[in-house]
Amino acid sequence: MTVKELSDALGLKVFYMEDEDREVEGGYCGDLLSWVMGRCPEEVAWVTIMSNQNVAAVAVLCDPACVILSEGVQPDGELMEKAEASGVNLLGSDMDEFQLCWRIKEQLG
Repeated sequence: MTVKELSDALGLKVFYMEDEDREVEGGYCGDLLSWVMGRCPEEVAWVTIMSNQNVAAVAVLCDPACVILSEGVQPDGELMEKAEASGVNLLGSDMDEFQLCWRIKEQLG
């Protein structure tokens, strides 16, 4: 499933979309950025409540297919700038992390 297809299926808000055709092969949930940095696999939808510029920096290192800010969290200005400069697909949802991860799993099978 592509990032665009996942976004459409879950009704996600698009904050920034660099590569809508990127394949999503799984999901990962984590908010402690140092933990995520060492464990988040590539090509996943990373779900987090963190919204500062460090999210984009970690995403560049881990290379997830997209980052999804859950629970209605809005990216700060610095995160938006870094996401655009780094080509990080940045999406959002009002769902809580558990519900969002469950829905991602349903979509990916």
